[in-house]
Amino acid sequence: MQQYDERDARPAIFNRNNRNPIGSLNLGHSIDYRRLPWTSRLVRDYCHAFDRLNPFFVGSPSDPAVWAETIRTRQARPTAHSEIAAVVGAQLTSRSAPSAAIASAEKLTNPETVAIVAGQQAGLFGGPLFALLKALTAVRLAQTVSAEHNVTAVPVFWVHGEDHDLDEISSCSVLTSDLELRTVTISHESVSLQPASKIRLPDTITNVTSELRELLPNTEFTSALFEELTTVYRPGMGIVEAFSRWMDTLLGPHGLIVFDGSDPNAKPIAKALLERELDTPGETSRLAQAAGKNLTTLGYHAQVTPDVDAVALFYLGDGRQGIRLQTIDPTAGAVFDIGTKVVPGNQLRSELSERPEAFSPNVLLRPVVQDAMFPTVATVAGPSELAYLGQLRDVYRHFGVPMPIIYPRVSGTLVDQAALRFLDRYRVDFEMLQAQDDKVLNRLLATLLPDAVERTIGDTERAIGERLVAVAAEVSALDPTLTGVVETTRSRMDRDLKTLRNKIIKAAKRRDETLSRQYHRARSQAFPNGDPQERAVGLIYFLNRYGPQLVDHLLDNMALDIGKHGLLTV
Repeated sequence: MQQYDERDARPAIFNRNNRNPIGSLNLGHSIDYRRLPWTSRLVRDYCHAFDRLNPFFVGSPSDPAVWAETIRTRQARPTAHSEIAAVVGAQLTSRSAPSAAIASAEKLTNPETVAIVAGQQAGLFGGPLFALLKALTAVRLAQTVSAEHNVTAVPVFWVHGEDHDLDEISSCSVLTSDLELRTVTISHESVSLQPASKIRLPDTITNVTSELRELLPNTEFTSALFEELTTVYRPGMGIVEAFSRWMDTLLGPHGLIVFDGSDPNAKPIAKALLERELDTPGETSRLAQAAGKNLTTLGYHAQVTPDVDAVALFYLGDGRQGIRLQTIDPTAGAVFDIGTKVVPGNQLRSELSERPEAFSPNVLLRPVVQDAMFPTVATVAGPSELAYLGQLRDVYRHFGVPMPIIYPRVSGTLVDQAALRFLDRYRVDFEMLQAQDDKVLNRLLATLLPDAVERTIGDTERAIGERLVAVAAEVSALDPTLTGVVETTRSRMDRDLKTLRNKIIKAAKRRDETLSRQYHRARSQAFPNGDPQERAVGLIYFLNRYGPQLVDHLLDNMALDIGKHGLLTV
């Protein structure tokens, strides 16, 4: 897929020009978020009733006036353009990133340039499908903003290199030829306190990659895909660097700037902001907590509930450790706890001044640091991110950083034509496939029973009901206590008729195995193990199935349609 220039000595084995077209990518259905049971009320209202959430955000992502004002405000704020451009350029050059990505980085030297920023953890082999959708949203939105607002907008993907949830980034799940969800995992030594940026891929990564290849169906794209993948995911490579290189390969040709947020050379740019966090310990947590309470009062949920004594920083000494305010001494000032150590505030601030790379923002402060470094006008966010960003408007004000527009990432499910035809033919709503029992299938089969069978069962139910009503009227005059016996008899006969109906449905199932297979095939693609596909299935599965041109097709055809979930087919 990637076209390398003279800076890259690797062969263009995954070059989009060397692959056959995958066919056309079509939007089968556009599904309103409000139909999807896994979306929260906050996300639904953000997309479809923004006024209810207006106090928590800078403005609606659908309002052109909000975009114009956000761009004007961002361009008016001084930013270390040259410094961040130099850091980004050095990263990209060290990874031999595509020339289009380097060209985007060079645009950051212009004070008028703005950024569209997305981000994600460094998921194994690129992470789930939604990581790709998030990055593509940033690229597409940057193109749209540039065209509609006559401004240079560049897409940035911030890799969360200092996260320490190794379990989340060490596994990758794919669908087998039988559409069974299977997972491969890399194991690490005891490094639970270490940030991801410190983790190297073990020697066993070779075995894990081989296991992945065995699980995936063999396609015309498999050989080239794994030849490229193994040049990146190899023993000794940092897990964050491997992810960054893989994203360079996939989206660098489209101008995406992949930025490793753990880069120590970037920390001096944010030093003043980190110092303010130490100088006002607990204020970030207090502001986020207050916003969370306000959201809860309005019937929403608070995504994060920080302790008020928690400082929104980690100390990167012996692993990644939280910083908590112990006390504020009238004479000595603030005193902090870091693990089992008690550290005077002046000592900690002195270390921050000399070694800013030893500190890392937590989930509350990271967006503010990101938007202080980059000239961000929009952050592309998933559902959970959107929720906690709604708790940060006052935090942005506290640090004097303009809050960007929060733009919901593109959401979608990619299925084959047969699955879409099944849904359309039998008028099955997409979201009904999520249930992992066969109730939906049973109801569908019931509607397909011969009319005579259904009519006969219905007539029998009505006849029994009428006769038992007559019996109850007669026996009540003879012995009122028998009325209860009649009702018990009726309930038992109702149960027996339902049992008979279910047996008939099962017989229909056996008779129509084709329908059952179609149902289960569509369900396995859309909701493996009951989870939305974009969260459960690694993007590597789709690259293997559809080839490198999938990225181009998605970028060219996906709609920036806020509050909608796209059901896509190839």
